[in-house]
Amino acid sequence: MTARDQAIEQLLSGLDPEQREAVTAPPGPVCILAGAGTGKTRAVTHRIAWRVLRGDMRGQHVTAVTFTARAAGEMRDRLRGLGVSGVNARTFHSAALRQLRYFGTRRFGGQLPELVDSTLKFTAIAAARAGLQTSRAKNFDLTTEIEWAASSLIGPDDYVSAIAALGRDAPAAPEDVAKVYAAYIEAKRRAGVMDFADVLAYTADLITDHAATADQIRSQYRFFVVDEYQDVTPLQQRLLDAWLGDRDDITVVGDASQTIYSFTGASSRNLLDFTRRHRNASLVRLVRDYRSTPQVVGLANQIIGESKGREAKMRLELVGQRPDGPAVTAEVFADEAEEADMIARRCSKLIADGVSPSEIAVLYRTNAQSQAYEEALASYGVPTVVTGAARFFDRPEVRQAVVALRSAAKTEIGAMPLSEAVPAALEAVGWRPDAAPSGGAQREAYEAVAAIAALSEQFLEHHRANPDEDGPDPDLDAFCAELSRRASEQHAPAVAGVTLASLHAAKGLEWDAVFLVGLADGTLPTTFARTETALEEERRLLYVGITRARERLQLSYGLARNAGGRERRLCRFLAPLGLGGFPRPSDPGAATPKPRERKKAKVLDCSGCGKPLTDARDRKLGHCEDCPATMDEGLFERLREWRVSVAKQDGKPAFTVFTDVTLIAIAERCPGSDSELASLHGIGKSKLDKYGPAVLHLVNGGEVTEAIAMCDGES
Repeated sequence: MTARDQAIEQLLSGLDPEQREAVTAPPGPVCILAGAGTGKTRAVTHRIAWRVLRGDMRGQHVTAVTFTARAAGEMRDRLRGLGVSGVNARTFHSAALRQLRYFGTRRFGGQLPELVDSTLKFTAIAAARAGLQTSRAKNFDLTTEIEWAASSLIGPDDYVSAIAALGRDAPAAPEDVAKVYAAYIEAKRRAGVMDFADVLAYTADLITDHAATADQIRSQYRFFVVDEYQDVTPLQQRLLDAWLGDRDDITVVGDASQTIYSFTGASSRNLLDFTRRHRNASLVRLVRDYRSTPQVVGLANQIIGESKGREAKMRLELVGQRPDGPAVTAEVFADEAEEADMIARRCSKLIADGVSPSEIAVLYRTNAQSQAYEEALASYGVPTVVTGAARFFDRPEVRQAVVALRSAAKTEIGAMPLSEAVPAALEAVGWRPDAAPSGGAQREAYEAVAAIAALSEQFLEHHRANPDEDGPDPDLDAFCAELSRRASEQHAPAVAGVTLASLHAAKGLEWDAVFLVGLADGTLPTTFARTETALEEERRLLYVGITRARERLQLSYGLARNAGGRERRLCRFLAPLGLGGFPRPSDPGAATPKPRERKKAKVLDCSGCGKPLTDARDRKLGHCEDCPATMDEGLFERLREWRVSVAKQDGKPAFTVFTDVTLIAIAERCPGSDSELASLHGIGKSKLDKYGPAVLHLVNGGEVTEAIAMCDGES
């Protein structure tokens, strides 16, 4: 067996039969129908590597298109791990913009239009020129509608007839929208700018209209892979067709049951019609779910099993591959405030029991639901990460941290080992590994900088694991270069914190524990979903949310929006299932029962003045902030020193061992037994078993080094 044959055999080992079939399908059109958690990224990266190792082409001849910069970065990292470099793994817009900047002077006479991130002001200008009275909210809706039309290859002249044929609601009178749309195009032309839809359209035009450009691009890129193919818009498909020309060496991967972006112009039609369009296409179905427990998989299959419409004809029934896990739980709360408080309390308990905050997510239908959970989690000192907020590298604290690192690289800090240089440099922005704030916006900012510090450790570990490839340990300059690469690709590191995300933003992500909240009819499905097509997309959205969970899944809703408000019904997709904790109406007109009485929280009095404690932090410590503390300062410092070392051993942030508030409580109470230690906030059974002996050793005057050794190998 040749070295190449051995490499190929090693590449294919570990794949399941369906994945292997997808990877080794002959060159030409291939359609991979991949259910949630079935290893689609593994399949497509191995297919690219298989084609390269066989000698079909070099990595530089491959274009892999994803829908997020994060997914593109992950794909590049996985391909590097398989020994394949040079693959052009990008989003549609990134790949098109790169080509447009290189070849675009031929179309624009030497000067490309400026790309604008936000086109809202051009919509406002266009609305004024069209004589339409608008507001900021109205302009936002008009912008969204224009983006949909452009992505759907619908121009201003065809807009009115097109939406009439589709039965689509317009944000204003259709004739007025068409006028604004035409004026918007003119406003961009006058200002010499282009939007993201223009980038795709101009690149497709460039390839179609200029044979020399087409020949050069097609000779460079010979094999195409398209991820999330069910979300491709007509405009993106037009660009893809231009890239391909008369060739058909393309692999697409998608899942019709995860079609949730029709509001952007995305259509599963291209996925559904792929084998009809390419008669010689190979079709492979991936159904083995390696992500979720059978309990989660079973519920997902129940939800999508009732789907209707064309997408339902290509639905996949997932087969769970993991051992049994906890049952899916369902609960009705009195109102949304109680729901947010109880979910925050359970997140806090999970963290106390040893679950990393980054492995917990709270998912909701609309971004407007986020604030209640941000506030509730902050009150329990739980860090959060809001997906869909500012991009990681655009955050002020991240920009400041990167500047501090670059500046430090030019000082004596730059000569220090990377593991010491990064923390030293970040002290300039007030960041220390053992000084996390208790919660809220400050905690979120702290964790963003902590993610950079953690990334430096991963960067160092990667180099040490690949000494022949990467040479000696990297320095601070090399790490700054890695940050620049990631920033240009928007390949953000993971941030420690409970994720708050809309169901749309959660697509492509996964967590150990997921709380699906606000599952009341009218919220999910939204009241705007009036047609069967729209309702089916809402069903698929719920399916996507369910399949984000690996082990724990809790479903919930508030019976009323506000205390004493009108009662609401359970989400219609869940009502017939009879999940324990949820009502199951016997007929469509049945009343929803009231939720069970909830135990009132125990009233805690201050150990100093005796007044009832209401603030979350005060309750955790057992006394008011103004009352004198009895903390053993020496014990507190030794606990902090121990925590930093143990966290480093475990490879996770220090606060996930114990928060500062918990350390203060230990240093004040000086517990003498497991039961006394367990009575403190933030110490669940898992942490008691793991860290209890070491903590009691420190309380009894033991050495920090001995306490650290007691936790060695326990992670």
